[in-house]
Amino acid sequence: MIMYFPNKIMHYPTMPPQKMDKVLVLLNCFPSLHVSHHLPSSPPISSTSPSSPSPTRRALSLSIISLSTALFSIPIFSCPAASSATSITDFLDLPNSGGVRALDLRIGSGPVPDEGDQVAIHYYGRLAAKQGWRFDSTYDHKDSAGEPVPFVFTLGSGKVIAGIETAVRSMKVGGVRRVIIPPSQGYQNTTQEPLPPNFFDRQRLFTTIFNPTRLANGEGSTLGTLIFDIELVSLRNQ
Repeated sequence: MIMYFPNKIMHYPTMPPQKMDKVLVLLNCFPSLHVSHHLPSSPPISSTSPSSPSPTRRALSLSIISLSTALFSIPIFSCPAASSATSITDFLDLPNSGGVRALDLRIGSGPVPDEGDQVAIHYYGRLAAKQGWRFDSTYDHKDSAGEPVPFVFTLGSGKVIAGIETAVRSMKVGGVRRVIIPPSQGYQNTTQEPLPPNFFDRQRLFTTIFNPTRLANGEGSTLGTLIFDIELVSLRNQ
């Protein structure tokens, strides 16, 4: 039986930008463009090899494969027209974000939220360590009429993972942004929002992120990497 411990606080190192850059070259937001996902195979290792790859190197290799798979499998709200194709060089670090990287898929035309505003967003949330497993989406949260219900929170309240707050702060209403959130800006405990409403999805999410064995093997900089597609639906000044 796998168990996780509510309210457990974990601290993660931030993934170096150089390592994340190796992953970003694999991203393309156009689903009609077919790109091979196969990485070059490594030469066989002789049985007489004096050493084997360290757990840290194995963890990094697996994280790159997992994150690239996740990025290619994510559904997106909308994508720029081919005539205004978005280059991978537009996938940038957000200032003072602790390593959050963002790609604007659609620029909104509405206002930018201020600290303390109540904002409503739609999102797809995926976990890179599970090959892009979608652990939650607001489009699965329906009201009595069957309409998707946005996630609403107060900007700056601290109840939401830091990476989402950082991403939303510089968005305009109507905009869509894809963000890669490193573990240090993701879930630090099991009470931070947004939370999957399904108990088993929550358990799978947190037993992966806070897996003590894998953390001890040096995988802390990769286990909790999240990929979110966020649409800023509306805001209300407080």
